[in-house]
Amino acid sequence: MFRKSLLAACVAALTAAPCFAEADKPIDPKPAIESKVMAEPKIQIAILLDTSGSMDGLINQTREQLWRIVNTFATAKKEGKRPKLELALYQYGNDSIPAGQHHVQRIVPLTTDLDKVSEALFKLTTNGGNEYCGAAISHALGELEWSANPKDLKLVYIAGNEPFTQGPIAFRDSVKAAIGRGIVVNTIHAGTQQQGISDSWAEAAKLADGNFLFIDSNRAIARVDAPQDAQIAKLNESLNKTYIAYGRKGKEAVARQEAQDQNAGGVSASSMSTRAAAKASAMYRNDDWDLVDAKKEGKAVAKDELPAELANLNDKERDAFISKKAEERAELQKQIGKLAQERETFVQSELKKRAKDTTRSLDDALIESAKSQAQKADYAF
Repeated sequence: MFRKSLLAACVAALTAAPCFAEADKPIDPKPAIESKVMAEPKIQIAILLDTSGSMDGLINQTREQLWRIVNTFATAKKEGKRPKLELALYQYGNDSIPAGQHHVQRIVPLTTDLDKVSEALFKLTTNGGNEYCGAAISHALGELEWSANPKDLKLVYIAGNEPFTQGPIAFRDSVKAAIGRGIVVNTIHAGTQQQGISDSWAEAAKLADGNFLFIDSNRAIARVDAPQDAQIAKLNESLNKTYIAYGRKGKEAVARQEAQDQNAGGVSASSMSTRAAAKASAMYRNDDWDLVDAKKEGKAVAKDELPAELANLNDKERDAFISKKAEERAELQKQIGKLAQERETFVQSELKKRAKDTTRSLDDALIESAKSQAQKADYAF
């Protein structure tokens, strides 16, 4: 049987896989997390990727274009407020994951720490297995902390290419349970439109008020090097120096941030610029390890969690130091944002000069769908 997939195993260290008692029952949902009433709207997106076979092209698409997906929501507002963006990542269909878990694994829970999502993507490979779409959706419903606020946008994107009907948990039950909780399920079939219809990918999306999308998983990403790339990369290096790590997560998070810069830069100058633009946006939040963001969010930090260079300062001196870094960051973000806009204008002009390609990659499909659904939920861009 011809198999394809998205992303991979070898990531068990990222999250411990939960245990499930019976392989033929849907997963009981976690209690939903109540949002502050429009204090801060949320956009929650769970990406479920088939890792059963050889879809290396799609892995590369996702790695390279993660930051483009983030940037799509950088200007989004609901009732005048910017939303908090949370992403989650799952793999399914991989035989290295126990059958008792339906070959489904949560890699990253819903999080605002986008570097963790990038880190996970760059660690993934592909492997053979059985693809149980209904089970994958059921796990995402039961394991993730979905908002209980009906005004928040909650989306599942499941991507793969095998029949949607496989596995011990009926996909119709899973998708109906999702929409019953206000979670829209969108399907991305890596193949032709007709095959996706025949294999029930279209039906699954329809039952959950979502979009049925089909893509070319082997399509190469269109890259355009722009005159702004070098300056954006230089400003990004300065931006990193405005982060003040605290607590036990701090050192690890700084290393992760630098590693994801290297990963993006290793793919292309275009990918690095797109990541830098995301880091300059409101979507890139690190208040759980960075003092500047923690202060911005009003989060108290214990003195024993402070870095050595700040621990011996008095409160006034410490606040002044953090405020100065915040001002530096704001100015750098402004400069990066301006250059990123100029870069986007240049890139779009260059792409128009190239032969028109009507096939879509994963990011094209996900962005098109998520943006339209956000607009239906009264988000303005």
